[in-house]
Amino acid sequence: MSKPLMAKATAVWLVDNTTLSFAQIADFCGMHELEVQGIADGDVATGVKGFDPVANNQLDPIEITRAQADPLYRMKLKFNAAAVGEEKRRGPRYTPLSKRQDRPAAILWLVKFHPELSDGAIGKLVGTTKPTIQSIRERTHWNISGIQPIDPVALGLCKQSELDAAVQVAARKKAAEGTVMSDDERRKLVSTEQSLGMAPD
Repeated sequence: MSKPLMAKATAVWLVDNTTLSFAQIADFCGMHELEVQGIADGDVATGVKGFDPVANNQLDPIEITRAQADPLYRMKLKFNAAAVGEEKRRGPRYTPLSKRQDRPAAILWLVKFHPELSDGAIGKLVGTTKPTIQSIRERTHWNISGIQPIDPVALGLCKQSELDAAVQVAARKKAAEGTVMSDDERRKLVSTEQSLGMAPD
């Protein structure tokens, strides 16, 4: 099933504004149920602003009503032409002027939560330059004290599928180098859904 645009931010909104079960929200957003529980507990998606799927024409309000009345009901996403073929887009990204001020926050989030991503991968995700990334990574950026890390997906700078793909590429590269990784390091290199499914040894 197709996921809503800005799935994680949508899950944040559903957790905050409905009485849906974690399973229902996870199913609708294409996430793991434990990840949704983490959002409710404040451990996941910290700093992510909720994205209203009703106001943004992704979900009919009657679907929420039905799902809240029936814990087994699975909500259906409205058809969204913008989501079709999102996996196929290639090449460098153009970032609208209105969003360029958000890039440092997105870079800081990526550097903090996905340190395995190369500067090139981060540049492709949020449409920025290597010197900017390096200044934030090394904390020499002129406004570093005023930057708060924010998920680039929530900011609309990239899609969740693109972020997951970049993380998977980093994981494969790490594996190809033959580096022995701890469970903690492995969790950083896989998607959120996969990492939540990892059991400690």
